[in-house]
Amino acid sequence: MAEFNTEQIRNLAVLGHTGSGKSSLLEALLFRAKAINLKGRVDKGTNHADFTAQEKSHRHSLEPSFLNLDFANHHINLIDTPGLPDFFGRALLPLPGVESVLLVIHAGVGIESVTKRAFAAARSQGKAVLIAINHIDGNEAGLAQLLENIQQQFGHRCLPVNLPNSAVDDVVDCYLHCDEQTGTAFIGVAQARDELVDTVLEEDEQLMELYLEQGESLSSEQLHAPLEAALRMGHLVPVCFTSAENDIGIAALLELLVKLMPSPLEANPPQFIKGFAQNALPIDVSQSPTDHVLAHVFRVSIDPFFGRMGVFRLYQGTLNIGMKLFIGRERKAFKVAHLAKLQGDKLIDVSQAIPGDICVIAKIDELEVGAVLHDSHDEDEFHLPEINLPQPIFGLAVSPKRRGDEQKISEVLHKLVAEDPSLQINRSEAKGQTILKGLGDLHLQIALEKAQTLFNVDMDTETPAVAYRETIQAEASARFRHKKQSGGSGQFGEVELKVEPLPRGQGFEFVSKVVGGAVPSQYIPAVEKGVRDAMLAGALGGFPMQDIKVTVLDGKHHSVDSKEIAFVMAGKKAFQDAVALAEPVVLEPIVDMQISVEQSQVGEITGDISASRGIICGTQAKATGRVEVNVEAPLANVGDYSTRLKSMTGGDGVFSMSLSRYDVIPDKAFKELQLTD
Repeated sequence: MAEFNTEQIRNLAVLGHTGSGKSSLLEALLFRAKAINLKGRVDKGTNHADFTAQEKSHRHSLEPSFLNLDFANHHINLIDTPGLPDFFGRALLPLPGVESVLLVIHAGVGIESVTKRAFAAARSQGKAVLIAINHIDGNEAGLAQLLENIQQQFGHRCLPVNLPNSAVDDVVDCYLHCDEQTGTAFIGVAQARDELVDTVLEEDEQLMELYLEQGESLSSEQLHAPLEAALRMGHLVPVCFTSAENDIGIAALLELLVKLMPSPLEANPPQFIKGFAQNALPIDVSQSPTDHVLAHVFRVSIDPFFGRMGVFRLYQGTLNIGMKLFIGRERKAFKVAHLAKLQGDKLIDVSQAIPGDICVIAKIDELEVGAVLHDSHDEDEFHLPEINLPQPIFGLAVSPKRRGDEQKISEVLHKLVAEDPSLQINRSEAKGQTILKGLGDLHLQIALEKAQTLFNVDMDTETPAVAYRETIQAEASARFRHKKQSGGSGQFGEVELKVEPLPRGQGFEFVSKVVGGAVPSQYIPAVEKGVRDAMLAGALGGFPMQDIKVTVLDGKHHSVDSKEIAFVMAGKKAFQDAVALAEPVVLEPIVDMQISVEQSQVGEITGDISASRGIICGTQAKATGRVEVNVEAPLANVGDYSTRLKSMTGGDGVFSMSLSRYDVIPDKAFKELQLTD
């Protein structure tokens, strides 16, 4: 592997809806750069990004995969991500490790649900975005309209940096090697170039003056720095055209990655934080190769043979074999015995990592997603903000097929969550169930399939209770005294609490306004513990409570008999009594759904949704003849929707689902819930 400096590195996550051609586009890029000798195919299970047995079997990307290539004296790290809606959480995991996102859109299908979510996530994290419209050959008629749709959806500053030629068998550059004489399929090279220049000039007055001085002309070199700034700020989103299948626009895309997309030194630097809660302070990284080592783990995979592997981005310092590193606030260091680059399923050993590069270390059991690696205790409390992953809303209650496997199942479930934090494990004490939660049926199916094939664990599953919640609708106060005397030292604690509702989604707030030492400060955490215990148990149906503010107003203590357990019990009972007076209600999860079906199937779909207490929020006709139906519905009524949709559409319909909010459950639905329980 050739040696590069930080300025020569480019890091991109490749996102897009399933079927847009992300994996095929990567194959074409790797082949064009001579990083592989033969292009693999997704339909034959031979592409380099989808190498696991599950991915070959399902013919879909299910995990982020890491590839790299060298081109024009630059090193490009490319991360393929899943495009299925169920795996959007996994697609977001690589974003902290890259400067740029390559967003792939199928020319014949257009903007889909994952496309929209991916663009929003990339911009919210300050990533430069490059849009690649793929599969342009055969879809010539709709290209101009698709570009217009992109500008309507993502902003008018989504501008083409190249265009398909008249025959749509090549692309014409509008930025690097502008040739105004070549015919294009639509617009025109001069117009596209002028729009690009005008957009960049809007943000730079000095460049505007130079542009006018030079007779309204600027070279690509003069445009580079201000264009990078426009990319960083999201004022410009370049759009290019490709066909991975027929190698159209691939060479041009490689050149754009090198000459247009930002290096680690040019991009928005990550905002590290030192300390936690009120002591947290923002820290700027130096990106210097001579500084302390500072790296962030953004992907963990666990293999029964290779152990735990962590993919990390190095932000500053130089990492060498044999160095000793710390993980977060751990006091014990580990020695870097192996350092490698990932090329699909292959580990390529390297002796050194420099700032900006993405590498992997293995067999370190303490590695977790979000872990910070460093070589000095000065960085013990450094961390990056947690990535905002979609909330899991589907669940399966899991139990061992064989008695005695409970511990083994627990270990495997925690391994699955370590690899994919968009999965969650919950314990329903009321139902006595261990619940694995994910973003959809397929998400859970793949996780359980992996548990069986990779970790040799079989589990029985059943549909768990829907994740209802409880809250209150009014203020109320209550006082409770816990007193117990049975010989010797007794228990005494008295607490007065006020409860009041918070806006939906605010969670829980606990405040102490005790004065005069009525409840000594050392017992306040015990009161909070009692309140939290009561919130988990619920007030009406045994569902966890949320969106409540609890204020400790007063209380009493005893110099001999007061203990933590007494204030835990007093806090718990006072909270329960106050909630009973505060108009408690049950909340049900409401989900947003995007359902894509043929025009002829829309009537049946809308009728089924209406019968499920759902609301049709809108429909949108697609160029392919399909219709996207946007829906809001209670999760309890659409938890089995994949089966119903398959039945109604013969397997042709597709949908995605995400949690929207929690709403008060209607009386009729609550009565039905009580009858079911």
